[in-house]
Amino acid sequence: MKQYRKVFTFGAVVLTVGIVLGFELGSVISWDNTAESLRKLEDAYLMINERYVQEVSSSQLTESAINGMLNDLDPHSIYIDAEAMKKVREDFDASFDGIGIAFEIIAGPNGMDTVAVLNPLPGGPSEAVGMLSGDRIVAVDDSSAIGFSSGDVERTLKGPRGTKVKVTVRRPGYEEPLDFVITRDKIPFWTMDAHYMLDDETGYIRLNRFARTTYSEFLEGMDALRQQGMRRLVLDLRDNAGGFMEMAVQIADEFLTDGQMIVEARSRHEQYNQQNYARSGDGFEQGPLMILVNENSASASEIVAGAVQDHDRALVIGRRTFGKGLVQKQFPLRDDSALRITISRFYTPSGRLIQTPYTTGQTDDYYASKLDRHRLERTLTMSEIQDTMPDSLKYTTSGGRTVFGGGGVLPDIIVYPDSLSAFSRTVIGQSQDNTFAREWIDRNGVTFQEEWGERRDDFSKNFAFDPDEFDNFLAFLDQHSIHVVPDGSPELSRTDREGGEGRWFSRSEAEGDRELLMTRIKARIGQRTYDRGMWYETMGDVDHVLQEAMQLWNHAEATPLR
Repeated sequence: MKQYRKVFTFGAVVLTVGIVLGFELGSVISWDNTAESLRKLEDAYLMINERYVQEVSSSQLTESAINGMLNDLDPHSIYIDAEAMKKVREDFDASFDGIGIAFEIIAGPNGMDTVAVLNPLPGGPSEAVGMLSGDRIVAVDDSSAIGFSSGDVERTLKGPRGTKVKVTVRRPGYEEPLDFVITRDKIPFWTMDAHYMLDDETGYIRLNRFARTTYSEFLEGMDALRQQGMRRLVLDLRDNAGGFMEMAVQIADEFLTDGQMIVEARSRHEQYNQQNYARSGDGFEQGPLMILVNENSASASEIVAGAVQDHDRALVIGRRTFGKGLVQKQFPLRDDSALRITISRFYTPSGRLIQTPYTTGQTDDYYASKLDRHRLERTLTMSEIQDTMPDSLKYTTSGGRTVFGGGGVLPDIIVYPDSLSAFSRTVIGQSQDNTFAREWIDRNGVTFQEEWGERRDDFSKNFAFDPDEFDNFLAFLDQHSIHVVPDGSPELSRTDREGGEGRWFSRSEAEGDRELLMTRIKARIGQRTYDRGMWYETMGDVDHVLQEAMQLWNHAEATPLR
């Protein structure tokens, strides 16, 4: 474990405490123009509240005014109301108090939806009392749970640690309902989705965000992989939208050597200027490293990717990242709501600003331009993308390679995922692979648990469906208006192959997607039976970006990096 070096001033802490204590505005604002503007805002607020033709909500006026002010800032400065702050705290703290299940809502007729257990979280109170994947929750504390929404589940099953709740379930294969009395506890909300060995020497870690526990989770994952013989690492930051900058800095430090800059924050306020440097220690400073990113990798993810790329420490593979180079700080308001406002911009070690350019107040255009850029770049080669870059956005790594700023981290090697066929888009878009997996467990759960329940390490490599299971899946799809018919059937002559009776596809189209769809079904079964990590372990076999990356170790291991 390593400790990074941070250079900054003390003022940020003082300012935060001041806001928490609720100092009067007049004590911190001394500029005549600012005070006059505040009086004008107060006059307008009182005038509307007292004179408008019908009664208005004072709280709504306040929140509208706050949002109006933020609209004229950057796209990432936001207001978070008190209710939303509860979820924000859970996400950043990576924990909550509850019974410890992942669940889904199974739609039923006339609003009679059913809550189904995806899987009890490992080590949680539900697992301890014997709840299983596939259990249908039909009552909570003897009150019916049929028709529950996700909000109802959270309202009734979450609660203070140490309190008890009675949960009644229907279990496929059992005639009578089962009752469980569960003592709520603190449930970890893991930010490391998976860690496992891709082969005898390659470790894989996937992080879904950067919360308070991410660094400690990462270290645990690294230790486990080292014990299995890891010599090189794939760190997967795809779809990781960021989180705590501190966590990103600590993880980047694991890969860098003493004195190398990780990231620099610059602000008009001196107290928010900050430089972070790596320290020496027992990190992963020498082993070959790849970082996987995509267009949803943002903020803290870009700090890690940008730092290792600028120091030629890792090969960055995937698609251009989101492009969020603004640092926000969260300031609490009186009613437990909060302002999350930009206090600085961050720059990579080479001096790159990762933030995508934006026009103040044009948030919709900001996100639309990102989508347009990714669509365009998908049609271009790496050299064509680089040719569009002006010299002002070109920077140099420690080893002399050229990297680019101006919005996101452009990978060293661009790899796009395989495009889905119309058949797979239809099946996956309607979540029919997931539904089939759930029904498969309902039919086979008892025998499957007996044979595979304790064999997690064997599942991804050795579990295989019977040869006729794909035909069973196609028959299932037929019942859900996705029809697979012999090549040359009349239904296939329709231009759009879609009508009131569903959608039509040829057998050859379906066969072309057999491996992908059956792997997805297997992964869903593994996820429901074991944990979320099994989804990634199983899907790695059909993950085009990961498979392409595994062919590029000669680049990642080259000295200097190329």
